[in-house]
Amino acid sequence: MKPMDLVQHNILLSWTSKRQFSHEHFLGEHSLSMLISGEGRVYNNDETHIYTPGSIGLLKRNQLAKSLKMPSKDGKPFKTIGIMLDQESLKQYSLEHDIVTATPYTGKGMLHLQPDRFLAGFFDSLLPYFDQPEKLTERLGELKTREAIELLLAHDPRLRSLLFDFSEPFKIDLGNYMMNHFTYNVSLEQFAKLTGRSLSTFNRDFKKTFSQTPEKWLKEMRLEKAHFLIEEKNQKPSDVYMHVGFKNFSHFSTSFKEKFGYNASAV
Repeated sequence: MKPMDLVQHNILLSWTSKRQFSHEHFLGEHSLSMLISGEGRVYNNDETHIYTPGSIGLLKRNQLAKSLKMPSKDGKPFKTIGIMLDQESLKQYSLEHDIVTATPYTGKGMLHLQPDRFLAGFFDSLLPYFDQPEKLTERLGELKTREAIELLLAHDPRLRSLLFDFSEPFKIDLGNYMMNHFTYNVSLEQFAKLTGRSLSTFNRDFKKTFSQTPEKWLKEMRLEKAHFLIEEKNQKPSDVYMHVGFKNFSHFSTSFKEKFGYNASAV
């Protein structure tokens, strides 16, 4: 089976027969997913969740996370179904049902949900679209989103504080945040959003904090981290480059040699 990530409206059908790290680290919308086969790991600075077949996870929007997709030991491919619970759909649902959250959600950003036959049945109903994705119309996507919201609230009414928190990130300490999250491969616009700033304010505050442009600082920090992992932790360059925030190995290798004067493999 050919590796594939297919987004049809707000539903993601994903499978791969090879070990694969995530390229996207920014979660702009809440995400609900179930693992069909293989093994998955999702992690951020605070926690790691391991998913096995049948596991259902809910990831909060506006956070950074990395993931690892792996086929099972018996050769079954990694296969998952996910649905994005977009803000527009959630706001419409909250208006129709008069749902108001008084305070911003402060709980965990990654939730491993307890087994639920109704949620499992919901994902089973999406399985046919692996073979015929064109059948998944925009209208069906809307109906499935509403169904997912209903099922989550029935599963645990306390999830309303997460689902219907429409507040945006507030301005936080930029230096501390960037020192803890520089290995995440996201755009400056997304870093700005997560620290509660416009892009122009982010660039200005960044230069005041680090006396460098964000682009240059990020590159330097990622290369230093890579060097440490290769030299001190005996990790392979081919395993390190994505962990520290580079999108492709070629760019990483060139940048590494420019900074240190030798190839990463020579470390």
